Amino acid sequence: MYPYRMSNVMIGYLNLATLLASLPIIGAGLWLARGSSSSSSTTCSSILQTPLLAVGFAALLVSLAGFVGACFHVAWALRLYLAAVALLVAFLLGLTAFGFAVTAGGGGAQVYGRPYREYRVTDYSAWLQKRMQDDRYFPAAAASASASGAFVLVLAASNARCGCEQSGCCKPPTACQYSGGMPVGAQDEDCYRWNNAPDILCYRCDSCRAGVMEQVAMMGW
Repeated sequence: MYPYRMSNVMIGYLNLATLLASLPIIGAGLWLARGSSSSSSTTCSSILQTPLLAVGFAALLVSLAGFVGACFHVAWALRLYLAAVALLVAFLLGLTAFGFAVTAGGGGAQVYGRPYREYRVTDYSAWLQKRMQDDRYFPAAAASASASGAFVLVLAASNARCGCEQSGCCKPPTACQYSGGMPVGAQDEDCYRWNNAPDILCYRCDSCRAGVMEQVAMMGW
């Protein structure tokens, strides 16, 4: 009985720690939900709140089942806990494999004589391309980067160092040719989408979508 009781105590303490750790996660999700609902603009908070709440409540319920089962010798709660842990491990492994698959590719191409790289939509997975073409998702991702201070006009200068989002969204593609501020000849459509107005720039460009996708790939999402 002693080893059995000792293992139950260890499981109980482990799940108590997990239960307590889930509370700040849920609190962060609720705080982000409150912040996004009180703001008229879409920012990173609206993207993060759902995963945080889902992870927090899942950890809370699983750890609660394990704690009750171990400390009060409730057999069905322990069986539920073990089944939930097995499902959670399988889900996380599947999610990791999926994340590697959809964020493969990209990397961009170094622009000759410039300190930045440029990115193409076609270099990324079909799933990521489809998601970024959907107006339900891309404006939120672009607004998230914009709200973080990523898009600043000074980075449109040809000798400025800039990140993947800035390279795609703050300036037209380097190959674009302009005369009197207007694109000339047959060029990439992004050359015609570009506008030097601070709230337009190249936010609706394919290069901007590609820059955001590169950022997503770098984050390992």
